[in-house]
Amino acid sequence: MWAVSTVTMLVLAGILPDFQLQSADGDSATSIAVTAALGAGAFGLLSAIFWPLLVRLLLLVPALVLGLLVFFLNGSLLIVALRLVPSGDSAAAPETAVIVAAVMSAVASATGAALAVRDDDAYRRRLYRLADRRRRALPPGPSSPGTVFLQLDGVGHDVLRAAVDKDLMPTIARWLGDSAGHGTGGGARPTHRLTPWRTDWSSQTGASQLGILHGSNHDVPAFRWYEKAGREVMVCNRPTSAAELQRRAIDRTGDGGLLTADGASRGNLFSGGADEQALVLSIATKRRSRENRSRAGYFAYFSDPANAVRTALSFVAEVGREIGQSTRARARKVRPRVSRGGLYPFVRAFATVVERDVVVAAVMGDMLAGRTSVYADLVAYDEVAHHSGPCSRDAEKVLERLDRAMALIEKVAEHAPRPYRFVVLSDHGQSPGETFRARYGLGLGDLVRAGCGLPVPRRAQRTHSGAEARAAVRAALRIPVEEGGEQHRPSRRRSEPIVLASGNLGLVSFPDVPHRMTKEEIDARHPALLATLANHPGVGFLLVRSEKHGGLVLGAYGAEIPLDQLDDKPGPLEVFGPGAADAVRRTHSFPNVADIMVNSAYDPADGGEVLAFEEQIGSHGGLGGAQGKPFLLSPLAFSVPVDDGEDLVGAEHVHRVLRRWLRESNGPQVPLVAEPEERAA
Repeated sequence: MWAVSTVTMLVLAGILPDFQLQSADGDSATSIAVTAALGAGAFGLLSAIFWPLLVRLLLLVPALVLGLLVFFLNGSLLIVALRLVPSGDSAAAPETAVIVAAVMSAVASATGAALAVRDDDAYRRRLYRLADRRRRALPPGPSSPGTVFLQLDGVGHDVLRAAVDKDLMPTIARWLGDSAGHGTGGGARPTHRLTPWRTDWSSQTGASQLGILHGSNHDVPAFRWYEKAGREVMVCNRPTSAAELQRRAIDRTGDGGLLTADGASRGNLFSGGADEQALVLSIATKRRSRENRSRAGYFAYFSDPANAVRTALSFVAEVGREIGQSTRARARKVRPRVSRGGLYPFVRAFATVVERDVVVAAVMGDMLAGRTSVYADLVAYDEVAHHSGPCSRDAEKVLERLDRAMALIEKVAEHAPRPYRFVVLSDHGQSPGETFRARYGLGLGDLVRAGCGLPVPRRAQRTHSGAEARAAVRAALRIPVEEGGEQHRPSRRRSEPIVLASGNLGLVSFPDVPHRMTKEEIDARHPALLATLANHPGVGFLLVRSEKHGGLVLGAYGAEIPLDQLDDKPGPLEVFGPGAADAVRRTHSFPNVADIMVNSAYDPADGGEVLAFEEQIGSHGGLGGAQGKPFLLSPLAFSVPVDDGEDLVGAEHVHRVLRRWLRESNGPQVPLVAEPEERAA
């Protein structure tokens, strides 16, 4: 690597006018070569000594300027290195030093094959040497296979199937044996099976991942909701809320989680009980300590300056790609469309580049360390699909890059001290459709205020996207995750309702009433509200509590159906398909369900579109369409998830399946704790 850096420095000295390795009088070729060698060596030594310290400081600054700082710090180290050369004749202008340092690091990275999206012979040899050193340093690992769970956030079952058919995901196609006959699998023998599953009513990462990792998502009615007892808005991607939700789940199940047996949690909202945690939101509020390693993954990855430069270059390229794609969408007047300006290009680049690279590197390290179970969340597709659409070309490009990342992880397993099995799954899908505001000219909050007889602002405040990438950026930097109008303790006039949105699911709460209001109480206070909501063409149905019937589903034209009659008379729920009634009944039982639950209209005949109450053209969070149909891709070596004729329903059911598979991998000699129902039996 030193020789490569030396040659790179010589080439750049001959190209760039402000970069010299010789004195004004001229030096011999040998002297110049020696100067380059000494300069490259000094640069490498300074990077090895000071870069880890600089990375710790970098983690204290906003991630959106991390890429620029990487370049400037690398350039500063090069200037110092040149001044340490004994000849004293080498020099570089500051801006030139930045370019030279970036090129040297990038060339070194490419030469070392340290790219997280490449898979060549040099990289395999490097991995083999690393794995061989680990094996010599550690005691022999177990012979039983480990399990890697890769969550492709927001990728629906049908989207995955379509991507395989379009040859966008050859790794997945090969695992499936390309049964559709389209991809590069060429009809090879399959190693995995693809199973759809059905989410709960709250079809979003907070509810799904909590259920998958901790076995319970009880009392998580939405992505964000108001709890009257504590007078607080809970938001799944707020670190304090995530920590509280995890604590409640552990208290309810009496178990630490899916990953308690030598597990690692990477890039998730929750820990799953893992000992090794990095980029985990639920521990992001804790002070730095041995117990809090939430941001350790960033340090481990960026401590290699070649990684830092490569990711920074990719970050800048992704920002440019998003700006170009959004500009084309505006020029072509693509509909539906939402705003993609401001900081969004940088948030997207963080999700699709920085978060992906760091999480993939962490998973590779876990496998080389021989960990028993690893669960990692890759949020890239979800972030892009929210703003570009779940079936857009922009989103398809992200799927291609995720497939390459999975191919790399699979290749690393060849060098791990134990065999590994790969389970790929999603937490929800995404349903397309324009926003509620774009179609009707007002938001859900405006409609609620009108129904209550309150004044409606001419310019209503928009609800920000609840995408996981925004929280990941903030949690990595210890910035409080607060979205507009979502204070921990809302300060409103007592008579005004709190209206929150979770994709196409809306929640209306009256904070001055300490209990969940009944339909009768709401009608007495605001006689027009429920009728205004239920009869609006953009609303599919409402859920309220009734003094007479218990739970009650309201629809257009005066439809009122008690929950215990939905199986025989689904009414407005019929269009939402099987399982909708059970999902609504389960949510009704939650202590913190809102006074009024509002699900948007859904049109299966119009491409399965829903109307998001947020600024998203690909949304999830409620009932309707592809958002409620994620996937589970599992090795054939595992038992079938469910028997023929049965459906895999709910994140808690998925948790039980994954626990069963971990027991199968570990064998009867090292059993995991049985599930509660198994212990009772």
